[in-house]
Amino acid sequence: MPQYAALDERIARLRELAEADERLEGVLLYGSWTLGEADEHSDIEAYLYVRDEHLDTFDGEAFLGRLAPLELAYTNMFGILAVVFDDLMRGEFHLTAASTGIDEVPGWAGLVHLPRPEAAVLLDRTGRLTEAARALAERREPEAAATAQQRIGELTNWTLALAHILARGELARAHNLLTAMIAPQQLQLLRVLRESTAHWLTPSRALEQDLPAEDIARYAKTTAPLEEDALRDAARNSWTWSRELAAEAARRWGCQVPERLHGKIADRLNVQS
Repeated sequence: MPQYAALDERIARLRELAEADERLEGVLLYGSWTLGEADEHSDIEAYLYVRDEHLDTFDGEAFLGRLAPLELAYTNMFGILAVVFDDLMRGEFHLTAASTGIDEVPGWAGLVHLPRPEAAVLLDRTGRLTEAARALAERREPEAAATAQQRIGELTNWTLALAHILARGELARAHNLLTAMIAPQQLQLLRVLRESTAHWLTPSRALEQDLPAEDIARYAKTTAPLEEDALRDAARNSWTWSRELAAEAARRWGCQVPERLHGKIADRLNVQS
């Protein structure tokens, strides 16, 4: 695992603080450090398993302020304590009841991969957390045919929504939909087809290293500035590529493709406002 001094030192300090705080039953790291992919831009991500009787009074901000000075601390939109340290390292910390939270860890299989579970566990007072984390040691691939079929449906539905939004003239909304909703689904379908699913939850991560240059070039054609002509071209390029990926999935796994509907969506996208 590559060594990055600032992150390694912060993790070591987190282990030290956690061991000294009897309110914590366990601490589990996840993210790039546990995968051996951390670099100088990586953040620190962890679950803090708080003993149930202390959960309501545990001050996460105060605890993390002992880890390093904080420039920002707040509960984000996902209910996670997000912090920014004074050296601009980011952190995300889940404050979770130990009694139920640790039991949920094996259920992450297929979403979270911990190739070295014992390294990811910074604190385990009972042995429960280490045992639970071992369920994530083997990376579980998404089931190819079922996943591809679901993505075909998602791309069909959301690209039709995109066509309607463009016809209405809501360019900013269309741009957001193409970028935030359609592109990730498209990249996941692409990754299944290319058998490159290591970065499944964030399919754009390391795209340049994981996939062929031809795929990167096709993806680039689905992006656009917030300008009407460029955005309409990107939407058409995106749908053309989605249809090609769907056809490839149909040939490989027998996925069902609603060809008539796909043609209607293409016609709608080709109508100029």
